Amino acid sequence: MVTILDGGMGRELERSGAPFRQPEWSALALIESPVHVGKAHAAFARHGADVITTNSYAVVPFHIGQERFDADGLRLADLAGKLARQTAEEFGVKVAGSLPPVLGSYRPDLFKAEDARPILEVLIEGLSPYADIWLAETQSSLAEVTLVRELLDGDPRPLWLSFTLDDHHSKAVQSGVEKPALRSGETITDAARHAVELGAVALLFNCSQPEVMEAAVREARAALGDNKLDIGVYANAFASEADDAAANETLHGIRADLTPPLYLDWAKRWVDAGATMVGGCCGISPEHIGALARALK
Repeated sequence: MVTILDGGMGRELERSGAPFRQPEWSALALIESPVHVGKAHAAFARHGADVITTNSYAVVPFHIGQERFDADGLRLADLAGKLARQTAEEFGVKVAGSLPPVLGSYRPDLFKAEDARPILEVLIEGLSPYADIWLAETQSSLAEVTLVRELLDGDPRPLWLSFTLDDHHSKAVQSGVEKPALRSGETITDAARHAVELGAVALLFNCSQPEVMEAAVREARAALGDNKLDIGVYANAFASEADDAAANETLHGIRADLTPPLYLDWAKRWVDAGATMVGGCCGISPEHIGALARALK
């Protein structure tokens, strides 16, 4: 049985006509037009997602500014949770509370636990009444997920850890010339073992090009051995970022070679490699999720 995750909230909001720009990204609709957020959740659920993710990824100072976060971050996190929960109740799906890399995506070099802690505490407080699962997503390093686990200490809900992978040499990884790695340079094997140590129930890879995912799934499955963690993939449809770029700094085009049928072909390879959860990240639409659901459920 393959669990179907949802797709990319930001680009679905843009496609639907919601308020959408940088630097607020997907948080802008939450601020100015929450109804669009609810419609996006419903679109993914209607197309077969078993789990929808709260629209809290950009509810951080990096996107909405420190002043707005200090004044309104808790309310926005609560609203993100509430909107997801409403859809979950309507469609009978689960809610994953999104805990993003709060100091900048794709930038493990910017992470400082003392700076990230107060931001994550606000997100956890706001999302906690609504989340069935905690999803630390687009994490670039082991240090980032270690802090999440510390802040969730004692919380009985399942913890999913999702890492973004270095995809600047995706063809070399796909061909086996290079091994897949986190954006910090840490190995997939270390990530898998760390996930076990932290008590996670699922290890995922997201917000990277499809070409690097299969190798990561295979290495993770081998490293986990008898540990029964689920392994998941939700790739993006963007070209590789520059080495010094943070995700979502600019609006990138969508790859023409990742139509729903072609994305499904990638997903089948991930499942064959050992993935038990698949969905999509930036640029992956409800139609993509529908193709996954019809073929893999």
